[in-house]
Amino acid sequence: MSQAADVALLPPAIELVGIDKRFGAVHANRAVSLAVAAGTIHGIVGENGAGKSTLMNILHGFYQADAGEIRVDGTAIAVRSPEDAIRAGIDMVHQHFMLVSTFTVLENLVLGVKGGWRLAPALGRARRELLRLADEFGLEIDPDAVVGDLPVGPRQRVEILKALYRGARILILDEPTSVLTPAETARLFAVLRALKARGVTVVLITHKLREIMEITDTVSVMRQGAMVAHRVTAETDRESLAELMVGRKVPLGLDKQAARPGDVALAVRGLSVVDDLGVTRVDDVGFEVRAGEIVGIAGVSGNGQSELLAALAGMEPFPQGEVRFAGTVMTPALPGDPGDLRTRGLAHVPEDRLGDGVVGAFPAWENVILGYHDDPAYRRVVLIDRPAILADCAAKMAKYDVRPADPHLATHGFSGGNQQKLVIARELERAPSVLLVGQPTRGVDIGAIEFIHKTLLAMRDAGCAVLLVSVELEEIMALADRILVMFEGRIVGEVAGETADERTLGLLMANAAEGDGDGSR
Repeated sequence: MSQAADVALLPPAIELVGIDKRFGAVHANRAVSLAVAAGTIHGIVGENGAGKSTLMNILHGFYQADAGEIRVDGTAIAVRSPEDAIRAGIDMVHQHFMLVSTFTVLENLVLGVKGGWRLAPALGRARRELLRLADEFGLEIDPDAVVGDLPVGPRQRVEILKALYRGARILILDEPTSVLTPAETARLFAVLRALKARGVTVVLITHKLREIMEITDTVSVMRQGAMVAHRVTAETDRESLAELMVGRKVPLGLDKQAARPGDVALAVRGLSVVDDLGVTRVDDVGFEVRAGEIVGIAGVSGNGQSELLAALAGMEPFPQGEVRFAGTVMTPALPGDPGDLRTRGLAHVPEDRLGDGVVGAFPAWENVILGYHDDPAYRRVVLIDRPAILADCAAKMAKYDVRPADPHLATHGFSGGNQQKLVIARELERAPSVLLVGQPTRGVDIGAIEFIHKTLLAMRDAGCAVLLVSVELEEIMALADRILVMFEGRIVGEVAGETADERTLGLLMANAAEGDGDGSR
């Protein structure tokens, strides 16, 4: 019997019938129907703005549908709030975690859950249940750890444990691997398989087709708010899914010519960065980036890449070292100014788009000029030239396929991938001489990834010096001419892009040479 027949025999855990949703002029969901078999892992893919997250937020009660029906185990239910969804056994782990960073893991677990009027016994029961769930599903965590002190992977485990503690039988995950390293992703997938083995139904929203092929049983494709296909994963492939998502054939490889490096555009010597707690995050780092080349920095997240980019962009002071760029010498005594660096031709796509790249409450047109608001093209004597800015924003939205293409929409109203497109458009369209780019395609759909990758290569070929930080090894290997690997704040190796492979980079990322006399500390 085929896998399709096996899945067809399973009863649906959830059914969405004719779900329709509008936000003003935006038709986010267009009569969408979907059935997910009980005890399976079901993927939902589509471009940014295709309606995936809206559909799942309706199932979770965060939004209410304008029309349509939700059924759980064959029974129609009203889901008017997340509390209704939780009572029906449905919970959701959002792309941006819903945790209180100053609370412990245990305190986050019981937040909003009724446990009786006596706090200590309730916390005791919660602790025992947390440890039981963590052991059963391989979600090891310290109940007394403060969430704000935890890396991204453990925070995600807290979100999953919180959903299981509240009785979730249907678990929705929205872009769960967008901020995870490859090792953390592998661990998450082991957890999802354990959930499936115990009868939990998992719905996975992701733009990463390799992950869809690896972890899901079935997959649905959305495009422009409509459901366009349902497939058994074992009976499809990445190329077919990409074509369904975008509506055209999408090449999954890059046509990359050999680089022709020119003069040194960015030189770093003996750079160290220390955080507010006195911990050295970047430790005596030196390298050069030449005009017309892409230098990639690979490494497990948290090994100093973020602090390095921030220091080079003039956002983070450094106690030691020197940075040379466009006639400017940055030292501890003379740190760079982000505004001055921009005027000299340095552009920066930060890793944390919400923290450093956009202001969520601002409309798109304001974020598109953020940091460049003094540009003469945007000013009319004293006041800003609003019509010119709106026209510029509309042009960028069209070129980078930002959805919805509404310059007046508050930026927090866009999906994470479309927020990223706004930042990418703002920085790449300035024709910089040096581009610092962190996680350029985080949360971005496959069509936009293709466009961003081609744009980065075109900038390189036009003479731009690009420093690329990414936790996606596939991306680093596809784009970089030279790859530097960081471990615990130091550069522990360099590999030519044309000869790099995941095994070599993975060993360097884990500092596997430690103890053999090469790279040990």
